[in-house]
Amino acid sequence: MPRVKRDGVSLYYERDQVEEETVVFVEGLGVGRWLWNRQREALAGEYDLVLPDNRGAGRSDAPLPPVVPRLPQTLRLLYFLTVGGYSAAEMAADLEAVLADAGIERAHLVGSSMGGMIAQQYALEYDRAVSLALLSTTHGGEAAVPVPDETREQIYETPADATERERIRHRMGPALTDQFFEENPETVAQILDWRQEQDAGEVAREAQTAVGANFDVSDRLHEIDLPTLVVHGTDDQVVPVENGRLVAEKLPDARLELLEGAPHMLMIERSAEVTERLRGFLIGQG
Repeated sequence: MPRVKRDGVSLYYERDQVEEETVVFVEGLGVGRWLWNRQREALAGEYDLVLPDNRGAGRSDAPLPPVVPRLPQTLRLLYFLTVGGYSAAEMAADLEAVLADAGIERAHLVGSSMGGMIAQQYALEYDRAVSLALLSTTHGGEAAVPVPDETREQIYETPADATERERIRHRMGPALTDQFFEENPETVAQILDWRQEQDAGEVAREAQTAVGANFDVSDRLHEIDLPTLVVHGTDDQVVPVENGRLVAEKLPDARLELLEGAPHMLMIERSAEVTERLRGFLIGQG
């Protein structure tokens, strides 16, 4: 599978290439390309699909100053949030490098959560995007509705004696409904396998945290004149649904689709509905 280097950072991506329009999927905080497995399977053959690993996750490099991994977590987080974490601009530049390497001139960008932030930043800085689909995301800044305190606690304060698999399951709790966990134990086990294989390591995940913490394009969304589909779950416990409404209101050419009762990872729990909306939107741009 292909790689491209940007500023010394090796970026990995996968491509299901066919002679059709290109759709690029960009995942969220700490997550590998497995996040889009259901959409990838459903849209295979219909579109030229590109799935990059964000820096820090999957098979892409995780550039970090050598001293940082040795710091206590509280100091690491402080360092990343104020000095040396990754940024949306940096990761949008990574995405540009991937598309240039793949020879893609026009692409539909689909981004979830942090991936939606990267997609917004990309649309502001580069010219290959022809449409956006923004799932479970925010424009950032003071007007955005923050991550609820209880969610933040569960994501960042995992039990000290937990195994790696238990920590992943604990953090994933707010992103899916209790009903999904109860009714789909085999699927949950498969997701945990994928996450252990592809997700960012602990320190790289913290470096990615700075993307959302420092992201703010709230005053620039009017500059994005691309057709945009905004999809948000009304029961999103990570990025509250008000953020989706705000994004849709500020974009000049946006359509808002709310999925009643859907959680943050709606591309998994409500995969058929999400894929249907994506397909309908993409067909409309053809």
